[in-house]
Amino acid sequence: MSLAPAPTVPLDARFARELPELARAWRAEEAPDPRLLVLDEPLAVELGLDPAALRRPEGLRFLVGEALPPGAQPVAQAYAGHQFGGYSPRLGDGRALLLGELVDTEGRVRDLHLKGSGRTPFARGGDGLAAVGPMLREYVVSQAMHALGIPTTRSLAVVATGRPVVRETLLPGAVLARVAASHLRVGSFQYAAATGDVDLLRRLADHAIARHHPGAADADNPYLALFEAVLAAQASLVARWMLVGFVHGVMNTDNMTISGETIDYGPCAFLEGFDPATVFSSIDSGGRYAYGNQPLAAEWNLARFAEALLPLIADDQERAVELAVASLGGFRPRYNAAWAAGMRAKLGLAPTVDDAVLVPLLDDLQALMQQSRVDLTSFFRSLGTAARGDAEPARRVVLDLAAFDAWLERWRALGSDPVAMDRVNPVYVPRNQLVQEALDAATDGDLDPLERLVDVVARPFDDRPGLERYAAPSPEGSGPFVTYCGT
Repeated sequence: MSLAPAPTVPLDARFARELPELARAWRAEEAPDPRLLVLDEPLAVELGLDPAALRRPEGLRFLVGEALPPGAQPVAQAYAGHQFGGYSPRLGDGRALLLGELVDTEGRVRDLHLKGSGRTPFARGGDGLAAVGPMLREYVVSQAMHALGIPTTRSLAVVATGRPVVRETLLPGAVLARVAASHLRVGSFQYAAATGDVDLLRRLADHAIARHHPGAADADNPYLALFEAVLAAQASLVARWMLVGFVHGVMNTDNMTISGETIDYGPCAFLEGFDPATVFSSIDSGGRYAYGNQPLAAEWNLARFAEALLPLIADDQERAVELAVASLGGFRPRYNAAWAAGMRAKLGLAPTVDDAVLVPLLDDLQALMQQSRVDLTSFFRSLGTAARGDAEPARRVVLDLAAFDAWLERWRALGSDPVAMDRVNPVYVPRNQLVQEALDAATDGDLDPLERLVDVVARPFDDRPGLERYAAPSPEGSGPFVTYCGT
């Protein structure tokens, strides 16, 4: 496939064409002085875009939504959502635009979407803008998640706009160009269901099936099959978050995708000292989306998805509820199986190790980790060293040595493959203090720390000399890390 100059890339408006009730035609605000901060060149090539063209003035104007190819129809998408448990009937893209869909070099349909491009009809009193720091956070963390093998939206570029943004202080503004399998959310279905228009709900479901879960179309009950496919994708996704210590921070229903990709990196962070009650978000005062609550939050969101689909699952509501509840019951077994399989891999154990042995081994390990508040990432990497015969790096961070030594003996008796462990236990994740350091420097105009951090997290499993700082936990006494949404 030949590479097209950015402004002439073919952008289809399929979402707006098929679901006009969920799309409001809109244009991005003008960026007074667009300046490229970061560009994922391999992703650009994957999308069939020419990185050199994207770096030119016309390319930058394309990346902020000003210079659009013929036929492009940017829209703000409508959706509803439960935010921290409270239902909002009309959310939508308050500061974002779907520029359109394109087909990448592998034949996959991908959304090209902007964040921070200005007020839309869904802005709800906000200014529709975004600051450099939060947009670069999404760039860094989504790069890391992709490198870790976790399904995620991707960040193509961040462009400084030359327009200041008013938050607690004046901050430099930016637009993020984001790529996703789609931006369909549980909240999209909640919005459609709330209209009472069953035809709209059915068209949305058919659109989602065709785009993400085509096998559901052949099922006896396609819409129940759609629900079960999304449930399976989310069970797998959240298990992967838990295995690397990722804390999303705002698991509202409008932030749960139908595709099973991670979306909206607002007040997100990575767990360091192991504690299921860990919360990083400044707005999550009750701990609703704490690290250990994420599987329960996902299950709750899926229940809301099922409620929205009830008119399609069966004509009789009682029968629809019965079917949906039965399917929802599959979430916990799926999640537990995905998490246990991931933990088995992190410990280098063969699939033949019986669950009756594995489950108590994992329970006891988590109790030891929580008691000692071990750093999740470095501790599992040190277990790889223990599997090679040197347990001291792991023992040094554990308080109850007798209990840990007894656990080590049980684990070692099962046999473990340290090479396989190194393939799934990262050395580097976006350490919270280092991310903040890089964002602060970038806000002040220095991109070097950010570029170094992105280079490190892009190869998370390769232990490289000279990068010890990036593998180390936050220094003692640095206090609890807090993240902010940036809106």
